[in-house]
Amino acid sequence: MATARKPLAASSTSAEPFNFSADSLLPLPSLSPDQLRRCTDAVKAFKDKLLMPGAIAKEFSILQNNRMSSSDMRSRCSVALDSVNSDKNRYTDVIPFDKNRVVLNPCKDYRPSARGYINASFIETSSAESISRFIATQGPMPCTFEDFWEMIIQYRCPVILMLTRLVDNYRLSVPYYRFLEGKHSYSGGKERVPVVIGTSFLEFPSTGTRKRVSMVKCGDYFQAEDGPREFGNICIVTKWIRTTDTALVLRHLEVNYKESEELPLSVLHIQYPEWPDHGVPKNTLAVRDILKRTYSVPPTLGPIVVHCSAGIGRTGTYCVIHNTIQRVLVGDMSALDLINTVTMFRSQRIGMVQTLDQYIFCYKAIVDELEDFISQLNKQNGS
Repeated sequence: MATARKPLAASSTSAEPFNFSADSLLPLPSLSPDQLRRCTDAVKAFKDKLLMPGAIAKEFSILQNNRMSSSDMRSRCSVALDSVNSDKNRYTDVIPFDKNRVVLNPCKDYRPSARGYINASFIETSSAESISRFIATQGPMPCTFEDFWEMIIQYRCPVILMLTRLVDNYRLSVPYYRFLEGKHSYSGGKERVPVVIGTSFLEFPSTGTRKRVSMVKCGDYFQAEDGPREFGNICIVTKWIRTTDTALVLRHLEVNYKESEELPLSVLHIQYPEWPDHGVPKNTLAVRDILKRTYSVPPTLGPIVVHCSAGIGRTGTYCVIHNTIQRVLVGDMSALDLINTVTMFRSQRIGMVQTLDQYIFCYKAIVDELEDFISQLNKQNGS
């Protein structure tokens, strides 16, 4: 069960804030001889698999064929499906399981039936303190902004990874437009385009059979460049902001309760807006840049929060990459079995890693990053 590790409480509120670096170039951790051997073995195994695209496609087909049924999901998500919490879900078919959902206590919604609900799930493969624990969550909505920041403070989350734009543009067929009203599932209609609460139609060209629509994928819960922002009893302040060569937007935020005398919580917010919904980046550079910026963050500080729009496709893909590399480095070579990792993640949040392209991208990014480790060590040794 994902919550087997000792719960992360707010007992460390007075701890010294973690200092995040704004440097553009961050060194990779050095490897021991054993780690070098494991990385080399892992690269060979994953490269061999990439030479067999049919085998990878078969793995993903197995994952899809074993997807949880809607009736089974409903039986495991009673809190998320409670009518008092329905407006807190961006999509009707992407909700957290009761067993490993993130519970807010206290939260701004004091109705007993809400039970501290937020659409967020703890994700992990190991209770080892050297392996990062994640919180996979949906893109926050205006009605959940305060809940989101309450979660960050309560669970002492040092990093937020935002793998989406605030708004995406799509071209849809005219018949599909008539369906886009209200709240729907993430899979959308036959064109597999996600639909969200409060969908906005910005452009309606007068010619052709297709129209352009802009869809809100995530609310603006984080931009505070013009001064502090308040969400109920919580205040966030931007200490600095940087844009990297890989199109990441880095923000060092400080978060605290407005009347608190404790030191604020330091949070590194990393946004990667160029990762397309249901798709993959053109290369692995930006995702690996994110990895490099999290290596120096001790897993014991708190879980890493990862979100896109629904919190399963791009979110699941990143979590698999990050988790696999960490496990290889600590000697857990069962990490080479990606189908098992995705299966574990899907048992903790439905639909993690949504598409075959995302599954293949996991293999490619892991290979590229591990080869980076090996190359750096070879340079250090002069070979």
